[in-house]
Amino acid sequence: MKISARNQFTGVVKTVHKGAVNSDVILDIGDGLEIFANITNEAVADLRLAAGRQAMALIKSSFVILTPDRNLRTSARNHLAGVVAEVIHGSVNSEVKLQLPGNRMLTAIVTVDAIKELALVKGSPCTALIKASHVLIAVDA
Repeated sequence: MKISARNQFTGVVKTVHKGAVNSDVILDIGDGLEIFANITNEAVADLRLAAGRQAMALIKSSFVILTPDRNLRTSARNHLAGVVAEVIHGSVNSEVKLQLPGNRMLTAIVTVDAIKELALVKGSPCTALIKASHVLIAVDA
């Protein structure tokens, strides 16, 4: 299967915290990086998610918010710090590739104005913010 989500990170389920309707799933993708996903309990059961299970986090590039402030306080559960590896400028939106630890690349689509306002250029430190509810989890069938 091919998928349009630009950000695909494989890892191992670290924990599953079940709530009344949704569960918080923490996926360890290595090199000290974890991705938090908030998915329905039904999805947890269907995917047979439990500690130790291999899984993949899928994140659309348009769901990624960027900030040069590594210590920005926000409700987004995912804070992935890296360095801008490339900026591909468009007329309205631009694509930013963020180099993460472990030679992982994260892609974000942001407005041209945001690139200017945040002074995002190759080599600048940058943190990606992603809400846990914007993370999809996939497993091999």
